[in-house]
Amino acid sequence: MNPARIDEEFPAPSYRGAQAQAVRDIRAAFEAGNEVVLVRAPTGSGKSLLARAIAGCARRPGEAAPTEPIGAYYTTPQVSQLDDVAGDDLLSDLSVIRGKRNYSCLLPGETTTPVDRAPCARERGFDCPVMHRCPYFSDRDVAANRPIAAMTLAYFMQMAGSDVFGQRDVVVVDEAHGLAEWAEMYATIDLGPDTVPLWEDKPAPEVTDTEDAARYADGLSTVCSRRQTELRGKEELTPEEAAERDRLAELVRELGWFVEDARDPESATTWVVDQPDGAGSRVVVKPMDPERYLHYTLWDRGQRFALLSATILNKEAFCRSSGLDPSRVALVDVDHTFPVEHRPLYDVTQGKMTYEHRDETLPKVARLVVRLMQRHPEEKGLIHAHSYAIAERLAALLADFGVDSRVRTHDASTRDAALDSWKRSDGADVFVSVKMEEALDLTGDLCRWQVLCKAPYPNTRDSRVASRLADGQWAWYYRSALRTVIQACGRVVRAPDDRGATYLADSSLLDLFERARSDVPDWFAEQVDRMSAPDLPAFDPDAALGGGGTSTRRRRPRSIDDHPLGDVWR
Repeated sequence: MNPARIDEEFPAPSYRGAQAQAVRDIRAAFEAGNEVVLVRAPTGSGKSLLARAIAGCARRPGEAAPTEPIGAYYTTPQVSQLDDVAGDDLLSDLSVIRGKRNYSCLLPGETTTPVDRAPCARERGFDCPVMHRCPYFSDRDVAANRPIAAMTLAYFMQMAGSDVFGQRDVVVVDEAHGLAEWAEMYATIDLGPDTVPLWEDKPAPEVTDTEDAARYADGLSTVCSRRQTELRGKEELTPEEAAERDRLAELVRELGWFVEDARDPESATTWVVDQPDGAGSRVVVKPMDPERYLHYTLWDRGQRFALLSATILNKEAFCRSSGLDPSRVALVDVDHTFPVEHRPLYDVTQGKMTYEHRDETLPKVARLVVRLMQRHPEEKGLIHAHSYAIAERLAALLADFGVDSRVRTHDASTRDAALDSWKRSDGADVFVSVKMEEALDLTGDLCRWQVLCKAPYPNTRDSRVASRLADGQWAWYYRSALRTVIQACGRVVRAPDDRGATYLADSSLLDLFERARSDVPDWFAEQVDRMSAPDLPAFDPDAALGGGGTSTRRRRPRSIDDHPLGDVWR
């Protein structure tokens, strides 16, 4: 890696905000000999541009010995983030590759078939006449041979051990704050009737501990391998058989990894086993702090690393959870350049939204949302409901108040389509959302206000969460929730001249800020310290409709003096 090249590799024609200082600090951190640089850059600071500049510092063919890796990887856990990169003209030299299922076959009669189910995946020795034009293999070959290959973290980890995507000089991970949690999710093994093709032949016995799970996994792997051999012996497979073959291959890898790691006395990974319904039912095996998994899928894939996020809140804790030695890791802080008065927090707390208090508090939150709709009659709003149960109940209460013509919702299957439709709409609709705290760009009039309905603490019914809390890891618990809150607050303010209000409805959020104060970045602490209680209009559902929902084009404020928050943003 040549960090001195970072300035010339910056892809924009000029710097804005704190980017010039960030580039200098990142260069100094790598030149000091650090193998990993954490870049804590707030929303809107241009992390993707910084990522591209870092990737451009990777060794080139003429600069490397034959045994030295060259080139760079750019990876992110968020599909939407990769989509943004693919559509950014400043990042056009990042060669994007996606998984096979995202591409369609070109052969006649197969044009609606994903490449992972195409004839080349079903027939032994199939000689594809259009292989040279296959969209997947074309993208893969280009990415494999270009200086910077871009892919999702899931695909990147899946390619560990691949001859096509071997070790490179530099690996850049964008939106890296949840790296350990993503690794835990990818390494989790879910064994049940819908995930194990041969479940009826080998159902799970009663599993009470890790050794029970390893013993079952060992036997299941043998059964799966036998079926794999049978399928591979066929000249041609149906699409269903091809899917079974691929799932069996994935399962055998997962089971082998788990058994090896669980029985390794030197492994740092702790495994948690769930089987709440006893013998014959689903078994879920979850790793905690999967250091070994991360080494194989990430740390062994490069020589220098840059991890970027707005919410890497605590360097030591991040390193501990990710299997990194803090002594070889540097943290670079990028200043927030958005005026704090453009990103106000408002205390409109209605009580606690914990399960035992929710029935009492949620109707108050619904009335609050109506009053906020009145305050923002001509602007789109986003409600972070935290869970589908809360979203469904909140939407029902808003319908009872008669304001549902201005309210949009979604379920798990309609999430992306509903979001796109709401963003494209000309009205002032309010979108009740679930799990949209991250990787969502609502610049300008796409959204001007949002509500956090509930403090986003990890679910204590999850065995990993329960195990950590039993071990006294309360700082991790509060830090996880704080990270999500900070991410959510960044959805509606995306540029220095943008503006957006965030309303806090759950009183537990105020408690969270106190408990996690030592991990709050200075720029967000400034928002918290300026938090105030706004003047809201009296509850009036008719006024909340403001003249129409999606069917009415609404007048936008012509100037800041027209705006309901003009006193704040003037």
